[in-house]
Order: sequence, then C-alpha cells, then structure tokens
Amino acid sequence: MNELALKYGCNPNQKPSRIFMRDGSDLPVEVLCGKPGYINFLDALNSWQLVKELKEATGLPSAASFKHVSPAGAAVGTELSDIEKKIYFVSPKIELTPIACAYIKARGADRLSSFGDWAALSDVCDAATARYIKAEVSDGIIAPGYTDEALEILSSKKGGKYNVVKIDPDYECAPQEYKDVFGITFEQGHNNFKIDRELISNIVSANKDLPESAKIDMMISLITLKYTQSNSVCYVKDGQAIGVGAGQQSRIHCTRLAGSKADNWWMRRNPKVLALEFVDGIKRPERDNAIDVYMSDEYEDVLAEGTWQTIFKVKPEPLTREEKKAWIAQMSGVTVGSDAFFPFGDNIERARKSGAQYVAEPGGSVRDDDVIATADKYGMVLAFTGMRLFHH
Repeated sequence: MNELALKYGCNPNQKPSRIFMRDGSDLPVEVLCGKPGYINFLDALNSWQLVKELKEATGLPSAASFKHVSPAGAAVGTELSDIEKKIYFVSPKIELTPIACAYIKARGADRLSSFGDWAALSDVCDAATARYIKAEVSDGIIAPGYTDEALEILSSKKGGKYNVVKIDPDYECAPQEYKDVFGITFEQGHNNFKIDRELISNIVSANKDLPESAKIDMMISLITLKYTQSNSVCYVKDGQAIGVGAGQQSRIHCTRLAGSKADNWWMRRNPKVLALEFVDGIKRPERDNAIDVYMSDEYEDVLAEGTWQTIFKVKPEPLTREEKKAWIAQMSGVTVGSDAFFPFGDNIERARKSGAQYVAEPGGSVRDDDVIATADKYGMVLAFTGMRLFHH
C-alpha cells in the first residue's frame, strides 16, 4: 500500500487528506489499530525519528511523548527511582522494563502537555509499556513492533479506536524532501546530520569537566531539539528532558519557558507535593492539573472552600514563594541545549536558576565572549557544537 486516506488535514475543513509515497513504493508504516489523522502522522513520523536517533546515539532504549509536532518529553530507559515512581504514579510493585521506563520518564517531563499525546518507542512495545499507556490519555503510538500481549492491551484502549502504528525500523527516507506552502513547493535536503559525542567535544568554557552522564544528557537535549519546532531550548537531567520550550520567537522566552517547566518537574519532588492526598476515584488528568495549579501562584483556585474538598482528602498548606524558591535552588546537574546560538548571557543566567551546569549550543554569536564569560562566572561547562538545529 503506497497511500492512506485520512479523515481530514490539520483542520476538518482541509479535505481531501492523505499520506502517500511520491515514488510509488509502499508506505513504511502499517496501521494495526485505529484510524490516525494528519496531525497524528506528523507526530508519529517526527517522534519516530527522534527516538531512533536517540537509541543510536546513546545505545539505550528511548521514548518520546509528542504534542502538535513537538516533544513534551523524551528520555532513555534508565531505572526509575522510588521518588520517580511516586511522582509518575507508578506502583512500586509493578515490574518495569527499560522501554517502559523510557516512556514513563518521557511522559513525566510535562504531564500536563502530554495529555492526549502521541507516544514513540525505539524498541518493540512490550506488555509493561502497553499497560502504562492504556491508563493514560493518549492518542496513539508508533513503534517498530509489538508483542502479542502488548497489541491486545493497546487494541482494547478507547473501545478499540486507539491508534497503533508499526514502522519499518530499516526504512530510510529519500535524500530530498518537499513541502507545499500556498501552492508553492519548497525543496531541501533531509536533515541527516548526526548528533554524537564528537559534536560536543569543543568545550569553550574554563571548566572542561564533562562527565559521561552529562554527555548523554547533552545528546538527549540536542536530538530532542532537532525535532522540536524552533526556536527551541531543552533542559535535561538524568537521562530525560525535563523542560522543552518550543516555537518561541525570542530565544530568552524559550529559555524561560523550558526553565519554568523544569522547575515544575523539580517541584513535584517537594515533600508538600508528595504528601498531597487526593480523594478516591479522582481521574489522572484532574489530579495532574490540580498538582500544577497547587504549585503555581494560582494555588487558591484548588484550595478555595468548596473546591478543595472535591480534590483532596485533607486541605493542604500552600507552598509559599520562599519555599518554592528555596526548593528550586537545590536543583543541580541540569544540562541545557539550544537549537541556535545564545545571543546574550541572559540565557545562561536564566538557565542557572534552574540548576544548569552543562550547556550545549552552536555558538557563532557576535557576543559569544559574553556568553562564555557568563558561563565561567558560575563554573559551568559550555560546549559549542557549530551546528544549528532549526526545525519547521
């Protein structure tokens, strides 16, 4: 089959819609369940490239959680700590596989944004991963294969309408790609640029101590950025993206947005947040939203009389600004990547507030000296990759 008709394009008024192979060859994807739409396939194909490259670069099972053609999170399959299991609402008794851990961490980066996500796995989807996905609000998944049990579990989701896509892991796209805008065709070479350890070897800061864990985090940040709508900045810690700022016109706004998401990820570990007692039967989206609001300056929206009783068993004490600031100040060992150069040192200043210790960016700004000096002021490691990673 070399083409597949879709319900409609980005919006219901954009018809007809389809995916097809220009050269008449067979599509490298097979729909095993559901009926994916136009945006679903945009997410599927972008997220698949991300996890495939991440697996190749790190050697670890990789996963991503996509929304509107940008990753809400991406991660490699390292073991979950007890705290991570708690903040991602994973039972400590459940046996998890590396690929399941990768997806749980990818989705856990920004659970609010991952509501209704598209999941991508670098490895065959197993039952452990399928069980976790079944309990979440998700639109679909792409993977190179599925165990029989996993496919049975996923095919029962959404009353049998959950989108399950299998992709040929050996598929290589054509060297040229095309895009029509307003009746005009654009052509460019596919972005085959390889991100590996060699790319981050040009350390321009005074501190040149870049441990292996930070190298992996740098590759995660850069590969994530390669498939994130530009401008974009990505914060990473312990093998997972913890904040992605996508599609902003200003680089400092990307850095702030990604930093605020990283702060929220860290705040979920705060004892007051971990101690929240939810009423029985609360749904996951309502619980996640309540946590997000509780941690924000609008906490009164969930603590108001008559409201908190519908969410919490016991009314929690609010987090003060001082408590939040003190908790975030404890964050360290964070890696930050940028898809284009930082034009000013203010990006480094903002990243530092969210625990940034390692930074990877292309370099090439007329103010590179200022950026380097700002990194040196805080003893940070700064690597210039020399390669821009715009994605549109």
